[in-house]
Amino acid sequence: MFALVDCNNFYASCERVFNPSLQGKPVAILSNNDGCVISLSDEAKKLELPFGAPIFKWERFCKEKNITILSSNYPLYGDMSTRVMNILAEFSPEVEVYSIDESFLKLDGFEKYDLSEYATKMRSRVLKWTGIPTCVGIAPTKALCKVANKIARSNLKQSKGICIIDSEENRIKALKWTKIGNVWGIGRRLKKRLLAKGCTTAWDFTQLPSDWVLKNLSIVLWRLQKDLQGISKIPMEGISSKKMIATTRSFEHAYEDLEDIKERISTFAARGAEKLRNQKSSCHMLIVQLSSDRFQTALPQHNASKTIVFSYPTDSTLVIANAAVAAIKMIYKKGIKYKRAGVIVAGLVPNDNFQLNLFTHENPKHKPLMAAIDGLNKKFKTDKIKLGNQDLKRTWKMRQNRLSAKFTTNIKEIITVK
Repeated sequence: MFALVDCNNFYASCERVFNPSLQGKPVAILSNNDGCVISLSDEAKKLELPFGAPIFKWERFCKEKNITILSSNYPLYGDMSTRVMNILAEFSPEVEVYSIDESFLKLDGFEKYDLSEYATKMRSRVLKWTGIPTCVGIAPTKALCKVANKIARSNLKQSKGICIIDSEENRIKALKWTKIGNVWGIGRRLKKRLLAKGCTTAWDFTQLPSDWVLKNLSIVLWRLQKDLQGISKIPMEGISSKKMIATTRSFEHAYEDLEDIKERISTFAARGAEKLRNQKSSCHMLIVQLSSDRFQTALPQHNASKTIVFSYPTDSTLVIANAAVAAIKMIYKKGIKYKRAGVIVAGLVPNDNFQLNLFTHENPKHKPLMAAIDGLNKKFKTDKIKLGNQDLKRTWKMRQNRLSAKFTTNIKEIITVK
């Protein structure tokens, strides 16, 4: 058996832990630089505030409906997520952290346990120790766990946050309840294709011939179908290195000056290189993206990207940042107000196992230099040491006008009791 533990409205729940006045009230969390809505409480969903809505268009609506708008507080959410996952690790020796707010637990050897009681114990401990409400779905496969979790979440009063699929009758009933578009791993395009095939529910999908799914869709969807049929084909996954690392952000304001954009790109590249070294990888390729503000339709629009291929794999901030700045010079257009940029490092290989190039190689001084910079920044918990093409006099910050305090990660902002 597997269990899926999912935090309810995680970002909003984190805010409510330290601000109880938000309990029962509509809350919306914004993306980087207070751009779009990325998370909603149940109360805000009922008021039909769209997910992904650009807040400048919906601010009046939020005021009329008394929706509390908050900037995303990622240090707080990340720390609260770690606390929740550490608690869940006490309930199973095999845990897969699937996202910031959900984890799969493998329940091998739990045959004699009362799974309903065990799930209740998990929910109670997470709520008591962190203040975060959760739902638990338990089933013989991971895909069925997802279905069970959605059922538990759909009617909290009746389910008490728990749903267990432990019989063939329950499996069929759950799949017939689940719409095809709500099945884990089925996106918009695939949904249209399956609807045309007559599949309106997850149960319909399981009734398609397996040979047809394998031939016309993919091996991944064949595994999903088997999982929904109760035959486990999607295994637990451990922590693995990323295949690419993206650092993309919206600017605090729209920028037209090339020098401002170069500084920002250099900062993104430095962050990507740091992430590379943290997972002990190097990259063969760099992709730089630059976009204007798509919401400002009256202004000239320009979206472009440039790919740089290195002749040798590298994790050097110096090499990656210089290449990123060179790419920006190629795709930048004068007179365009740019709002968003990104740096993606791809073609990743482990640092201790890659093909060497006979004619070109990285400057041998870069490795010890990067190690020294990472060590100092880690020791002093800051990014004081920067590249020369980063503006040392300017501190780039996201626009977070509605940011709550970093209650658990900054001693100066710790909650005080009067």
